[in-house]
Amino acid sequence: MNILEYPFFQNALLGAFLASIVCGYVGTYIVSRRLVFISGGITHASFGGIGLGVWLGVNPVVSAMVFSVLSAFGIQWMADRSDVREDSAIALFWTFGMSVGILCSYLTPGFVADLPSYLFGSILAIDVPTLWTLAILCIVVMLLFGFFLRLIVSVAFDSEFARSQRLPVSLVDYTMMALIALTIVATLRMVGIVLALSLLTVPQMTANLFTFSFKRIILLSIVIGWADCVAGLFMSYWLNVPSGASIIFASIAIYGLAKTIKTLSVKFYNSEAA
Repeated sequence: MNILEYPFFQNALLGAFLASIVCGYVGTYIVSRRLVFISGGITHASFGGIGLGVWLGVNPVVSAMVFSVLSAFGIQWMADRSDVREDSAIALFWTFGMSVGILCSYLTPGFVADLPSYLFGSILAIDVPTLWTLAILCIVVMLLFGFFLRLIVSVAFDSEFARSQRLPVSLVDYTMMALIALTIVATLRMVGIVLALSLLTVPQMTANLFTFSFKRIILLSIVIGWADCVAGLFMSYWLNVPSGASIIFASIAIYGLAKTIKTLSVKFYNSEAA
C-alpha cells in the first residue's frame, strides 16, 4: 500500500474517479441510444486532432477536442441526411481522422514522445491540467443531466416519438455528440484511443445486468467504473504492465464475473421455484 503515498498514483486515483463519473453518465446515454459504433468512430477520429496539435505545436488535447467535436457534428449531420448511410458517415470520419493523425505525425520533425500514451493510455502519467479538464467536464455533465434528464431519456429511448412531441431532438443530439467527443478526449490519457470505447460501454453493460432503470444504471456504472479503474491500476503496478490495458482487462473480467453470478442466481431461483 506504499504506492498510495506517491503523488502520481494519487492523481491517477482522482482521475479515475472523475472519469468514472463522466463515463457513467455519458456511457449510459451511448448504450441506451445505441451509439457505440458512432462513439468508436469519434474515438479514432480524435487521433487526427492529436496529430494536428503535435504538428502545429499546440496542446494536443485542445486540438483533439476541437477535431473530435467537429467530427461528431459531421457524423450527426451526415447521418441525418437521407442520401448517406450512418455507417458510411462513421467510416468516413473514422478513416479521415486516422489518416490526418498519421500524416501530421510523420510531418512533425523529431521524435514525438507522447504519441504512444494517446494511443494506448498511461493513467499514471496523468497531470494536473488533465484533472482540471475532467473536473470541469464532470460538473458540466452532471448539471446537464440534472436539469434535462427527462428530455435526454426521452430522446435516448425513442427519438421519433420525442420528435413527434415537438421536443428539441436535434439540439439534444448535437449536444450529446459534443459531450461524447469531449469525454472520449478527456479519457485518452487514461486508456488511449485503442481502448477508450470500453470505458464508456463495459461498466454500463455490467450495471445493466442488475437493473433496467436509466438512473440506477448511471449510479451503478459509476461505482463499477471506479472499481474497474482501481483494480486495473493495482494490476498494472503488481504485474508491471500498461495501465490502460489493465483497466480494460479488469473491467471485462468484472463483467464476466457479474454475468456468471447473475446466470447462476437465475438458475438457482428457477430450480427452487420448480
